[in-house]
Amino acid sequence: MELEFKCSDVGVWKEALYSYDSRIESLNKPELVSLDQFYRIKLPCLLHDRDPNPYLTTSELSQLMKWKLSRGKWRPRLLDFVSSLDDSVVKSASEKAFKSLPDISKAVKELTVLKGVGAATASAVLAAYAPDIAPFMSDEAMEVALGNSKDYSLKQYLLFATKLQDKAKELKLKGEWDGPSDIERALWSCTVRAKSQPEKSSSGKKRKR
Repeated sequence: MELEFKCSDVGVWKEALYSYDSRIESLNKPELVSLDQFYRIKLPCLLHDRDPNPYLTTSELSQLMKWKLSRGKWRPRLLDFVSSLDDSVVKSASEKAFKSLPDISKAVKELTVLKGVGAATASAVLAAYAPDIAPFMSDEAMEVALGNSKDYSLKQYLLFATKLQDKAKELKLKGEWDGPSDIERALWSCTVRAKSQPEKSSSGKKRKR
């Protein structure tokens, strides 16, 4: 199943979203399933348990980074950078960021003062706390929504977030849905599935040779 961003069929979007868990498993990355459970279920609970002054710890940021890199492209230096950050610095920056919401631009800027944290990682932090406001800036979702996954600037993220927020409103995703964040997961799922098809085909041709 292919999913175009302009699609307005709620059923197609739901089907894509519901395939998310199976797509995660299909990547055959040992830690990814448990990391995804941490990111989508445990971490949001930890953050909201700290309301009205939520914050992130260095350990949690490291786990979040492992999830981000495992779900996308592995960049070990980024994990080394965030793992070495002082806990008080991470707590301070993340607390300021969460308090800045719903101003996504200001929130991202508060987080990107941390070494190793760019707009994409900042978006993952914000999405863990406020998935209905700030979607994760994944390469796969950006490819579909913007036609470009190489620009990791704040300007590009704000454009991406706005498009996903508007799409969520258009589809009227309410109740159990997390709006723009579920749009991101649906796009990610379809892109991962689509990319796996040609790889299987080409590998099959190589075996025949």
